Amino acid sequence: MPYVLRQVKRVLASAKLTPPAKLLEVGCGMGRYTFSLARLGFDVEGQDLNEKLLEYFRGFDAGRFNIPVHCGDVAFPPEEHQLRYDAVLGFFVLHHMHDLSACFRGMFEVLKPGGTLIFVEPNPYNPLYYLQILLTPGMTWEGDKGMLGMTKKKIFSALNAAGFSDPQCERFGCLPPFLTNRWGGEKAEAVLEKINPGPLRPFQIFRAKKL
Repeated sequence: MPYVLRQVKRVLASAKLTPPAKLLEVGCGMGRYTFSLARLGFDVEGQDLNEKLLEYFRGFDAGRFNIPVHCGDVAFPPEEHQLRYDAVLGFFVLHHMHDLSACFRGMFEVLKPGGTLIFVEPNPYNPLYYLQILLTPGMTWEGDKGMLGMTKKKIFSALNAAGFSDPQCERFGCLPPFLTNRWGGEKAEAVLEKINPGPLRPFQIFRAKKL
């Protein structure tokens, strides 16, 4: 999907990541973003709390990429993952985490020195998200209210507490998936993004370094 690939490429450009960097995608689910990273040549592994989703992931992979996946809480990484990855990344998963500071500490442990943490999250200042929760089957306020905490103040504080340096935030995007995926959608969004004020852009990238 152009929409997914655009988000992936935006994250990679923001973090200056190039193949064959070793990545851990947190909250990989069934692999929606993971497979795009593998197609681009990255040495990627996935992690999720839900073993059922990982079963679907393995089925979709079916030997194409042989992506290793791990079931567990990122706040408590296994010893063999210590200092293993060049980057830890995720897409729309931080606002579901039970304890950001603990999860960031776990990510800090698995990153190599000089490694990058980078996540895409919804912008709580964009009103369209609240309309999306109201109108989208399967989305509930109880399940997605964590996006209210996706502010620079809260994320930067948790990152600093976990030992990360130089936290950054940038916002991007404009159109919903069904428009971005149409012919000419990406070009239209690029034009509209220049008009849309930065604070209201729907997606935000949080990035930090392990020195």
